[in-house]
Amino acid sequence: MKRLAAALLLLVLAGGAFGTLGLRRALQPAAADGEPVLFVVPDGAGLRRVSSDLEAAGLLRSARAFELLARWHGAQNELRAGEYELRASDPPLAILEAIRAGRVKMWEVAVPEGLTAAETAARVEAAGLARSAEFLAVVRDPASPARYGVEGPGLEGYLFPETYHLARGLTPEEVVGAFVKQFHAVWEPLAAKAAARGLGMRQTVTLASIVEKETAVPLERPLVAAVFHNRLRLGMRLETDPTVIYGIQGFDGNLTRAHLEDESNPYNTYRIAGLPPGPIASPGAGSLAATVEPAVSDALFFVSRNDGTHVFSRTYQEHVGQVRRYQVRGGGSRGR
Repeated sequence: MKRLAAALLLLVLAGGAFGTLGLRRALQPAAADGEPVLFVVPDGAGLRRVSSDLEAAGLLRSARAFELLARWHGAQNELRAGEYELRASDPPLAILEAIRAGRVKMWEVAVPEGLTAAETAARVEAAGLARSAEFLAVVRDPASPARYGVEGPGLEGYLFPETYHLARGLTPEEVVGAFVKQFHAVWEPLAAKAAARGLGMRQTVTLASIVEKETAVPLERPLVAAVFHNRLRLGMRLETDPTVIYGIQGFDGNLTRAHLEDESNPYNTYRIAGLPPGPIASPGAGSLAATVEPAVSDALFFVSRNDGTHVFSRTYQEHVGQVRRYQVRGGGSRGR
């Protein structure tokens, strides 16, 4: 109340034409209630422009009173650009404090596990946070891995799946940075365990991305990871459909034998040995953890039960039997 009284005194001295009652009224909310209004403070906008725009938007009774209030609080040069969610029922002082503190509106973008960079970019654009093409340009820039502290050649796999709350107006580099920063927070506690298995960051994320795409069942991830570790150790090909699909331009949803025999696809793990060139999606924390701490198992194969879960086998003969049981009769996809 003391600050408000002082502000009123300043207003009386600076603008006597208002009158005391007029000044009090000028510093009251513009309305008793009101729906949220998205108000944008442009880059470089000064106090007069902001005050005038607030009044025009119906958020203030008096732009002049708001100007004098801001000067009294020493905030005339401290208004921060951005998008704010304000109401006509907010007192002018509350509006001033929100803009001075930069309490901009945050927009939610939910990124589930297993999305590719292109799929993530589409969600970012839908949230109004960055254009998809500009986001992907950063992801695919050969200089980006060094800039963001990851192992390249790009940022595929490092756009960590999470629900983000970000302000509009960030640069594409800043939006991408939020995703990669979250990856680092999850990766750092796992780095030593990966190194103990002889895996670098890129190798770990690549394998974890395959685990992520092969099962959505959390309890199965360590077993799926164990299968791939065992196959790599024995020099067996991974033979995993998701990698093949990732390497097909314009994939139409129908994986054919020709696709599996295509030696020009660098992600065709039915033809290449070892890991594919890089991650095929962004793995979540569960798949990353499973990759560096796989289950203790000598399984080399698994096949879908067509209910989201899998049957794991140690021998090819056993695996063939499970494929016949669950896939030939059920008409499902191949097993590993």
